[in-house]
Amino acid sequence: MAEVKTYHAEVTRDGKFWLIRIPEIGRSTQALHYRDVSTMASELIEIMEGVGGDDYDLHLKVNLPSSVEDHLARAEVLREEAIRKNAEAALESRAAVRELLAEGLSQREAGEVLGLSFQRVNQLANS
Repeated sequence: MAEVKTYHAEVTRDGKFWLIRIPEIGRSTQALHYRDVSTMASELIEIMEGVGGDDYDLHLKVNLPSSVEDHLARAEVLREEAIRKNAEAALESRAAVRELLAEGLSQREAGEVLGLSFQRVNQLANS
C-alpha cells in the first residue's frame, strides 16, 4: 500500500476571512467561515495536485493571536488546579464521613447531617 502524503494547512484570521496556506504546494486560498476551511484547503490540494480525498491527509494548524494563546494557557492551568482542588475536597468529605461514622452515626444519619444521600455516604465510607 502506498504511503499517504500529508499536507499542512496554516490557517490565520485576516479581517473577515480565514487565510489558508498550504506550504507543500506553495499555494493559498481563503474561506469566509471557519467551518469551510478544511473544504477549501482540500479543494486546493486536489485541484493543484490532482489527487482524491483518500489519497492524502490534511492537518490544520490555526495560528491564534498571542493574547488568545495566553488565555488558553491560563484556562489550562486553572483546569488543572480545579482537578487538584476537587481531589482535596473529596479527601475532606471522606474524612468527615469517616469521623461521623467513627462517632457511632449510621450512614443514613451521617448523610442527613451532611446533606448527602445514603449512597454518597456509602461511597465515601468505602473509598
